[in-house]
Amino acid sequence: MSASEPQTIPFSGVRLRYASTKGFNDLVDAVLADVGHNPVPIDDIGKRFETWDSYEREVQSFVGPHGFMLFGSLDHGGWIPKAGIDRKVLRLIIGNPLIAITMIRHDVTAGLFAPVELLLTEEDGGTSALTYVVPSSLMVVEPNPPLLTAALDLDVKLAALAETVTGD
Repeated sequence: MSASEPQTIPFSGVRLRYASTKGFNDLVDAVLADVGHNPVPIDDIGKRFETWDSYEREVQSFVGPHGFMLFGSLDHGGWIPKAGIDRKVLRLIIGNPLIAITMIRHDVTAGLFAPVELLLTEEDGGTSALTYVVPSSLMVVEPNPPLLTAALDLDVKLAALAETVTGD
């Protein structure tokens, strides 16, 4: 295979959807109360600290109760009404470099799916839902036991966050 020919590595992701009796805004508030309301400038933090220990201490100061912080958001609900879809939809990018490194050290391509993304949606009847793709189903595409172990740990942390914020 030449350097210009792509290598195909098929895999299939697993999507989880957590229905919630909360209204959309209440679900958003619950998630942001956990991960933070303002995106953390993680790249800037990385440039300011010379050692892993100092970087780790700084990052830890932004981590929420379930181990995640907000990196960014995309408000699909701000533009989809123009196409006739009248629903609130918010995509959040959350993560933690201290968790990500536990996977990236075993396969740098795991960084393609770290940080993780959540999709918060307004549902019929005033309810909402939180949907995401299970990180381990995306990251572990070839046999790699240490990566699988770390990715499964992330799966557990993310499920705990989802269960907490979508619950009553």
